[in-house]
This record gives sequence, structure tokens and C-alpha cells, in this order.
Amino acid sequence: SIASADMDLNQLEAFLTAQTKKSGGITAEQAAAIAKFWKNHRAKVHESLVSRSRWDNVLRNISWRVDLKAQHRHLQQINTTPVAIVEMELGRNGQ
Repeated sequence: SIASADMDLNQLEAFLTAQTKKSGGITAEQAAAIAKFWKNHRAKVHESLVSRSRWDNVLRNISWRVDLKAQHRHLQQINTTPVAIVEMELGRNGQ
């Protein structure tokens, strides 16, 4: 929760206080250890999460087409609802 919300120190303190007051929650010592870790490693954790969750800007291929109704019982209904289909092939660096 702390990492996904990228909590600042005020948010972290409020969150850990709530966790210590919960039944079956963490102890004050555990909260202090988590706070110390987060203060020292917040930037590294955030960068790691961002690097794992984003695609590199590699577009390998793109193709598209528009599908139209070419045949229908009534002439007025031909090509009334065209559908565009786009196919993209994405890649990561080194793959």
C-alpha cells in the first residue's frame, strides 16, 4: 500500500499509526522500521515499480483496416456501421 500510493512522510505516518491501532496490526517497533526503510529507499522502490510497469517506447509494427458491410438486404443499410481495426505490435528493448 505504501509503495503503490507513493506516500509522502505525512501520509506514511498516518498510515502506520492506523496500522498499529488495528486489531492484529503491526507493533510500534515494526512501524518505526518500516518508516525508516521507506525514508531511506522511497526513490529506489518508486523507480523499480515504474520501470516494471511501463512499456518502453518501441513500436515494431502497426497495421489497420476498415471493415464495411458490402452486402445487405436493404441498400440503405450498406456501410452504415463501419468498424476500424488497428493492430499494434509492441516490444521491449532487447526483445
